[in-house]
Amino acid sequence: MAQQYPEWIWQNGAITPWKDATAHVMSHALHYGSSVFEGIRSYVTPEGAAIFRLTDHLKRLYLSAKIYDMVLPYSQDEIAAACRDVIRKNGFTAAYLRPVAYRGLGGFGLSAETPIDVAVASWPMGPYLGPEALEVGITACVSSWQRFAPNTIPAGAKAGGNYLSGQLIAREARRLGFGEGIALAASGLLSEGAGENLFLVFDGVLHTTPASASILAGITRDTLKVLAREDGIEVVERDIPREYLYLADEILMCGTAAEITPIREVDGKQIGNGKAGRVTRRLQELYFGLFNGKTQDKWGWLEPV
Repeated sequence: MAQQYPEWIWQNGAITPWKDATAHVMSHALHYGSSVFEGIRSYVTPEGAAIFRLTDHLKRLYLSAKIYDMVLPYSQDEIAAACRDVIRKNGFTAAYLRPVAYRGLGGFGLSAETPIDVAVASWPMGPYLGPEALEVGITACVSSWQRFAPNTIPAGAKAGGNYLSGQLIAREARRLGFGEGIALAASGLLSEGAGENLFLVFDGVLHTTPASASILAGITRDTLKVLAREDGIEVVERDIPREYLYLADEILMCGTAAEITPIREVDGKQIGNGKAGRVTRRLQELYFGLFNGKTQDKWGWLEPV
């Protein structure tokens, strides 16, 4: 089936037809991965369509750009307005947003000066890891590919080039028949999924890997930490050995695209009773409750379209 694309996109200051949003084949980003981006969702809520943690996502976009010496030619408020405009123009309510800034056509060397081009796309997206993933969970494997070591590539930046690592991990997992891959850090300790953060549950306590484990400290990860603690669930950030994946009572992946996806099996070993556990279900209730009105948004995370 051919991919169906939306009609409109925002590019370099204006809404334009999707088909006309092009970049030159010699753009710096195409050759060197010099882009930064965000993945954001809007949801239908009782108060209308709202973008989840838009301000926090765009703050991270600008911080990622800062690491790579990219000066964006638009303010954060202008990009926020672009996000709202492209959702409205396409007639969306629940949608996925992709703001991206990249080095365009200029010089050809690694350190060449180029213009910084910016675009914001939006399209409908269901569960990232499959239509049944949120309910029945997925299988996962520990990848043969490790995350990059500290002081090589900054894992804390959401940069395009970083996702070459995620592609290797995800494609290996699919080739081997698993739903997703899990990466170890250069230390041999647990890092994160191909494009998701991880939580393990032991005796009702949530455990997650620290920023020093070459993870992108995700906004959904932060959301779950806040919601869990608000609900009386203890959260611990610590180094986690690989074998603890097999010993956990529950495991879940989280991210803007993946939302909260249970893992029912790792490397052929069943996790818990082979389905989403009590803590995972509670976190799903709290998280999706933000959008159906059952969880009070005390933090101003829902920003109206």
